[in-house]
Amino acid sequence: MSPVFPMLTVLTMFYYICLWRRARTATRGEMMNSHRPIESNSRTSPLKAEVVQYAKEVVDFSSHYGSENSMSYTMWNLAGVPNVFPNSGDFTQTAVFRTYGTWWDQCPSASLPFKRTPPNFQSQDYVELTFEHQVYPTAVHVLETYHPGAVIRILACSANPYSPSPPAEVRWEILWSERPTKVNASQARQFKPCIKQINFPTNLIRLEVNSSLLDYYTELDAVVLHGMKDKPVLSLKTSLVDMNDLEDDDYEEKDGCGMDNLNKKFSSTALREGPNNGYFDKLPYENSAAASWLVSLPVSLPPLIQLILNHLTLPDLCRLAQTCKLLNQHCCDPLQYLHLNLQPYWAKLNDASLEFLQARCTLVQWLNLSWTGNRGFISVAGFSRFLKVCGSELVRLELSCSHFLNETCLEIISEMCPNLQDLNLSSCDKLPPQAFNHVAKLCGLKRLILYRTKVEQTALLSILNFCSELQHLSLGSCVMIEDYDVIASMIGAKCKKLRTLDLWRCKNITENGIAELAAGCPLLEELDLGWCPTLQSSTGCFARLARQLPNLQKLFLTANRSVCDTDIEELACNCTRLRQLDILGTRMVSPASLRKLLESCRDLSLLDVSFCSQIDNRAVLELNASFPKVFIKKSFTQ
Repeated sequence: MSPVFPMLTVLTMFYYICLWRRARTATRGEMMNSHRPIESNSRTSPLKAEVVQYAKEVVDFSSHYGSENSMSYTMWNLAGVPNVFPNSGDFTQTAVFRTYGTWWDQCPSASLPFKRTPPNFQSQDYVELTFEHQVYPTAVHVLETYHPGAVIRILACSANPYSPSPPAEVRWEILWSERPTKVNASQARQFKPCIKQINFPTNLIRLEVNSSLLDYYTELDAVVLHGMKDKPVLSLKTSLVDMNDLEDDDYEEKDGCGMDNLNKKFSSTALREGPNNGYFDKLPYENSAAASWLVSLPVSLPPLIQLILNHLTLPDLCRLAQTCKLLNQHCCDPLQYLHLNLQPYWAKLNDASLEFLQARCTLVQWLNLSWTGNRGFISVAGFSRFLKVCGSELVRLELSCSHFLNETCLEIISEMCPNLQDLNLSSCDKLPPQAFNHVAKLCGLKRLILYRTKVEQTALLSILNFCSELQHLSLGSCVMIEDYDVIASMIGAKCKKLRTLDLWRCKNITENGIAELAAGCPLLEELDLGWCPTLQSSTGCFARLARQLPNLQKLFLTANRSVCDTDIEELACNCTRLRQLDILGTRMVSPASLRKLLESCRDLSLLDVSFCSQIDNRAVLELNASFPKVFIKKSFTQ
């Protein structure tokens, strides 16, 4: 037989594999006005009418710029028809997330990243929207009105939030995903990614965003869901195959958000018999200082194998455990699970997953369960069982947006985690106020994040009284606190080691609270007083801050119209280590005082002067020319 024929056979098989994959997954994404030559494989009968609907309700989100008691800049603006589009600019009627760029990762309050986070998981925030009718999605359009490009993943859920009975099974399917990309224009656009077809109807859509490449806050106006009431039939006609679709680097496609087969892999004990373990048998077992990066205790380890395995993601570690007995032993070693990040697998993580992980996590020190367990995936009993086995060594526990939490869970944390130093309950807005009383039992806490929670004043005073080791505290958007002056006074009296404090949108703090805070916490490096309307520069509170807190690196005085040249000059004289300053909205600051600040604070990297009436575009251009290393932001509205 001619050698040409086997080659033709291989090429034919490759061609049909391309067609099959194309029909199964469609394309991974296509932005409006993209130059990629892609044709969608989806075809629907013209006799079937397409349903087009705007979001009915916003049911969950991780953060927003706005207040809990307002509609300005909140996620709730995503419900209904567009308010702004097709206009471009900064509008209060849009949905805005809390952060943008890399500035928040460069602050003293930034926490260290988890090891073993899959490189494909880069979501920072999310919002979930419901629609009136369940449909088989054919398109999802996102109306972006300012600094577009943050959306990196769109998912659909099989559960109907409006159904009177709970579903037997809840599935999340990724419709589209892409790595963060830089969009060079800040103007409005209608983002229309090419989505994958799914085999169930949905009226629950989730957007995940990454704002790290943005020059300012992204603003979203509305989301449009297109779909068919009846399941559309795929056409086998595919005229063009995109070679990028053959890449198999998306963990979502291979593993259904990474957790489809984890439970089976964790519980698998049957290994194929083999003659030996290959070259791995030649790697020595020895006491080595190389193991010190894993754990501070002196232990006997095979450092080479452990070092290799430390670079694997959790699903890959589970796969490798099935290859031979030696690697199974190392892949199940608790030392491989000192830092465990389960957030990337939120869509599949459940009680069974925690059960199978239990034996391997007896030494876990950092645990990330953010975004997990919602809609019944994790029960209170399952979480409690896991912590009773794995909580004794915990130092850091991330539980942002974990809505399965209740008072019992916080009680279990306080009892089972005696070494806990870092607790994140950000946006756990379903926790009842009385649950926070248990946090006061964690006397060793150094970092506590209570952003968008219902913590009340009595519980918070108890926490501050007993947790005197606190170094990082976030109380942003905590609307249940009655008197922030009392809280500030307690912080000044008890938390002498405090380095960062977030009081974003604290509604009633005054110059009295600021005075006690500044006097009692001289080590403060970061202070967020954005949108605190009761603070007035005329009382001298900002000048006092500058004089008493020389270590300040980040100061946000967002939307305080009373900030004046005197305050800026005090900062220039006393806070020479300043790196980030936000004075958005002030009417009293001149270009001359900003120039003094920039000359004095050589480490300054972010200066937000948006809507500062005395700082026009010409002044910004002149300052940028003189200080090119500083990002000076001047926002606008059309």
